[in-house]
Amino acid sequence: MRFAAVRLAIGMLLAVPGAAAAQDAAAGKVLFNGRCGACHQVAELKSGPMAPSLKGVYGRKVAALGDFAYSPALKGIGGFWTESKLDAFLSSPVKYAPGGKMLMAVTVPADRASIIAYLKSAK
Repeated sequence: MRFAAVRLAIGMLLAVPGAAAAQDAAAGKVLFNGRCGACHQVAELKSGPMAPSLKGVYGRKVAALGDFAYSPALKGIGGFWTESKLDAFLSSPVKYAPGGKMLMAVTVPADRASIIAYLKSAK
């Protein structure tokens, strides 16, 4: 009986507009902190010695922060960080920007989607 109530509550939560996105962003924050947080941060727009800040990265010009030495490979990408660009980059940074500094990939599509949802919310 309790299981049915939990399923109903989850179903109602997911039916609320924006609830799934918020849930993805919350899961993305956990994934980000566990996988990306050792090098990247989103608390402020100041880059660290290992990696650029990802605060406000969604919609920002690729390789745009002046306080980080981006690789020529990433500088050559051009354009702005969109959902599709972030997805392609996170799925295989080595293939997306050969010669780039980031080597860690997020191979699970659902994990990438959650991390991207979190990055979209990190303004």
